[in-house]
Amino acid sequence: MGSYTILIVEDDAFLRDGLTELLKRENYLPTAADSLRSAKKLLTASSFSLVLLDVMLPDGTGFDFCTELRSQGFEAPILFLTACDDELQVVRGLDCGGDDYVTKPFKLRELTSRIRALLRRAERATEKQPSFLNAEKLTVNVNGEEILLTPTEFQLLSVLVKNAGIIVPRATLLERIWDIDGDFIDDNTLTVHVSRLREKIGKDRIETVRGVGYRYTEK
Repeated sequence: MGSYTILIVEDDAFLRDGLTELLKRENYLPTAADSLRSAKKLLTASSFSLVLLDVMLPDGTGFDFCTELRSQGFEAPILFLTACDDELQVVRGLDCGGDDYVTKPFKLRELTSRIRALLRRAERATEKQPSFLNAEKLTVNVNGEEILLTPTEFQLLSVLVKNAGIIVPRATLLERIWDIDGDFIDDNTLTVHVSRLREKIGKDRIETVRGVGYRYTEK
């Protein structure tokens, strides 16, 4: 686990220092930034396995920064730290390319669980995939067009594709993609990701089995 480098972008000095110490105890390699400007310099100079990104920062929003990073091809997981769990805020965070979020104040066990889940997912994305899924580029080929996916969307689609024609329960997806025991995942997060994935690959490819889960259908 010691090889995982994590960038903390948080302007609250007390929380930033606390997160740094927590991640060190978990055998991660944390680096901290108190602004987007500092974060950009660090990202230019080094590579990171994951980014913990505060939403409200003195020189901009984490949402805009996330959008900028994804447009530049940044592929590592991004976990938002937010003081608001309003659904619109959650959707906005996922919509701009974020992988997950935790709401302040959060339990330390919750945060470390989310981090482990995101890092596991990033590793799984490198597993052998069907020919129309490109793990290196995080793309899916739809009717000859390469569609870019977020890391979360790619992992979600991979699980569904590997079980094509079979109903995958929501609980299984939550456990497989987000958290080993599913304790800290908002069910709405999965719904948002499935909706975004349908917009990219076609609404008829992922069938909702009401009250159970989802099924991928090859067309």
